[in-house]
Amino acid sequence: MSVMRLGYVHARVTDLADAKQHYGETLGLRAVHEEPGKVYFKGWDEYDHHSVVVEEGGVGLVKLGYKVSELTDLELYEKRAQQFGCITERMSAGDNLEVGDGVRVVLPSSHVVELYHEMTTVGTDVGSHNPEVFPRHLVGVGVPRVDHALLTTSDVATTERFFKDVLDFYPTERVATTLDDDAHVIGTWLTAGNTVHDIAFIEGPDNKLHHFAFELGDWNEIGRAGAIFSMDDVSVDVGPTQHGITRGRTIYFFDPSGNRNEVFAGGYVAFPDRPCVTWTVDQIGKGIFYVSRELNERFTSVLT
Repeated sequence: MSVMRLGYVHARVTDLADAKQHYGETLGLRAVHEEPGKVYFKGWDEYDHHSVVVEEGGVGLVKLGYKVSELTDLELYEKRAQQFGCITERMSAGDNLEVGDGVRVVLPSSHVVELYHEMTTVGTDVGSHNPEVFPRHLVGVGVPRVDHALLTTSDVATTERFFKDVLDFYPTERVATTLDDDAHVIGTWLTAGNTVHDIAFIEGPDNKLHHFAFELGDWNEIGRAGAIFSMDDVSVDVGPTQHGITRGRTIYFFDPSGNRNEVFAGGYVAFPDRPCVTWTVDQIGKGIFYVSRELNERFTSVLT
């Protein structure tokens, strides 16, 4: 029984043609399906049908999908979510393109998460028999997969407790007012496995998106991504730089609709018995941007 990983991000965009250029040509995701008002993408090292859906009609997050290891997990997580006090709804195969039965949950933060066990497998771009280490003809940045999302919530502690008690995530890092056990928590980074985070929440308005991120391999790939963003006139928010929290290397940037994206490399391997790292508020600049130790106003205020 477990949540295995973030399976898909479904976001709204104001202009579908601009979004196709950004996610397809600049980031290098492959469009696998298109229908009126929507495009479905996958990264080259992802084997399920899609991992990013962009839908015309605004900005911000529609929902996140998390894949569970067993079909029977759905009933358990549904029951736990209901006991926690969340609104749940069953979804049937076909409600989402190429996705099987699942459970839709409205989080304490008012975001929507869908839990599912099955998605049509289409394979990676290098295959699973004697594969090459990357495809020969990458486009743009060539991101291999979607990595995580950071959302905002008016009650970080309750949202963290939901992910711990209902979905069996555990926090790897937190930002708190003090080091005391009863300190007010204003940020939490949580994982379902061994990645440094699958989702994170910071204090802010409910039902808002801060960013969703794509994995890269190392500093060199982060630097190359920055050069491509310059070539394509992408609006860069911060970076290239490094986080203190998670130790990841990063660039934050905006899609043409104003949704913040990130390319993220590195971080450490997490384990459930590893002590959770706590950052105090007075060191939050260093925690978020380790090199400059400063937050720009836009980074904390621009949400979609």
